[in-house]
Amino acid sequence: MTKDTEKNLPAKTSKKSASKKDASYSGNMGLSVSLSPEQGLNRYLSEVRKYPMLEKDEEFMLAKSWREDGDTYAAERMVTSHLRLVAKIAMGYRGYGLPIGEVISEGNVGLMQAVKKFDPDKGFRLSTYAMWWIRAAIQEYVLRSWSLVKMGTTAAQKKLFFNLRRLKGEMKAIDDGDLSPDQVKKIATRLNVKEQEVTSMNRRMLSGGDASLNVTIGGEDGGSEWQDWLKDDSENQEEVLADSQEFDARMELLQDAMADLNDRERHIIAERRLSDSPKTLEELAQIYDVSRERIRQIEARAFEKLQEAMLAAAGNSGLLETDQA
Repeated sequence: MTKDTEKNLPAKTSKKSASKKDASYSGNMGLSVSLSPEQGLNRYLSEVRKYPMLEKDEEFMLAKSWREDGDTYAAERMVTSHLRLVAKIAMGYRGYGLPIGEVISEGNVGLMQAVKKFDPDKGFRLSTYAMWWIRAAIQEYVLRSWSLVKMGTTAAQKKLFFNLRRLKGEMKAIDDGDLSPDQVKKIATRLNVKEQEVTSMNRRMLSGGDASLNVTIGGEDGGSEWQDWLKDDSENQEEVLADSQEFDARMELLQDAMADLNDRERHIIAERRLSDSPKTLEELAQIYDVSRERIRQIEARAFEKLQEAMLAAAGNSGLLETDQA
């Protein structure tokens, strides 16, 4: 162990005590809670630069100590020595409108997961292994936070989401709105996705993610919110319910009134007034072997009976008073 390494050991921490697994260990590998990117990015970056990089042999011994003995202090050393790597990777995700401090924090979670699973016997350095976990954690956070509408559900869609901006930059099409058919085809081919997915993802990203309905807009006092200007074009539920109840009441009155008609009157009224494809007077005249005029007279008399019966029933039920009001 080098002198610089010894300087970073806690004053009261012996190698023996550090190698014992803490039963109350919460999973943060001893990383100090006071070291948080939310407290100020510049200060955070300055602090993480103070942690020395690990030599290959030193990293190997720390990883073995953590993996075989559960040495949380060794795990903490590996985490803190790679915090600057997390910050560097996180800076590449600044274009998604999310707080960079939160992006770094998610990357730190990925780093801790990498340290937990790191196997030094594989022959790789921790930084090579951890960068995949860091990026995965950050990308999951970006996809989860960028929009309430779930997106990037497949590996191809995630690849499209995180590479579309770069490819548009190469084509100098960052601020061109919708992509041209040739650009869409080129991006779809390079990322192995459908052209429709490229167009849809581009439009979603141009929209800038979700916007709050409580954003203040317009007005001299600035007190109006966006939701105040939205119009609901759907039918009023109370009116729909009232109309439905009234229709059911009228149909019940009609059925009761139809019961007062004889079979021929009911049939003629049903075919002439209630059918989606009304029959002509001539067709009904042939059925009953009478003249067209006779069918018209029967229909008129039956309709008068229905009106009288329904008006009387509506008056008794109070429905007529509601209509007149």
